[in-house]
Amino acid sequence: MAAPVDLELKKAFTELQAKVIDTQQKVKLADIQIEQLNRTKKHAHLTDTEIMTLVDETNMYEGVGRMFILQSKEVIHNQLLEKQKIAEEKIKELEQKKSYLERSVKEAEDNIRWTFYPMAW
Repeated sequence: MAAPVDLELKKAFTELQAKVIDTQQKVKLADIQIEQLNRTKKHAHLTDTEIMTLVDETNMYEGVGRMFILQSKEVIHNQLLEKQKIAEEKIKELEQKKSYLERSVKEAEDNIRWTFYPMAW
């Protein structure tokens, strides 16, 4: 009778461990994505700062794929501001997702502790 219970506990333990590992990997991925978005945002900000030092009538080339399109300073400035805004929104979303995942990892770890090591508490 003890063998089926042990097998069920072992299976549950394995599933909880897999969930913890999977969630930890998702948290690391979210960290990487946040870091990349921060770099994108900073790059856009620095580019915009440099562009704003130019005369207002200056035309610039925007890289589109393998070609360049002549644009006004205002259009490029607006695109860079939009890029920064989008990056900031995505960072907020990823931070919320990361927070949720971290809570999920903690819950799963607590479940493992309470289920398999009740005397440790």
